[in-house]
Amino acid sequence: MPRVVEVLVPGGEASPGPPLGPAIGPLGLNVKQVVDRINAATKEYQGLSVPVKIIVHDDRSFDIEVGIPPVTALVKRELGITKGSSKTGKEFVGDISLEKIKEIAKMKKAQVLSYDLKSVVKEVLGTCLSMGVTVEGRSPKEIQKEIDEGKITIEE
Repeated sequence: MPRVVEVLVPGGEASPGPPLGPAIGPLGLNVKQVVDRINAATKEYQGLSVPVKIIVHDDRSFDIEVGIPPVTALVKRELGITKGSSKTGKEFVGDISLEKIKEIAKMKKAQVLSYDLKSVVKEVLGTCLSMGVTVEGRSPKEIQKEIDEGKITIEE
């Protein structure tokens, strides 16, 4: 029966220290090998926290599954900011294009509960709203409303 260890690591910069080392050391794995494989698999997410599953088999071999960073991390990377607004609705930290929202939604589509891209785009817009991020100079709520009304179409 394989054991699964789930950790959140910085993309391309995992190290043998916490949280990784203490989680996999007791399982008898070569920590350096695991770290090297994780870093190779997550280098495209440099600077973001990436969820990683390490599946450890009985023969001490292992597989790695790399998740997609949270929407907030993807939006922050896109805008080059370190955190969202502390005064949501009053203070805005950045502006993102609807095209970038669609790209993020496509990345996350497999991981969320929504059935179609339109719903995932609306979820990403909701995250932007809570972060204090405008979309093309407008409130994400306005964009969501226009999607519902059919003024903006989201195609798969």
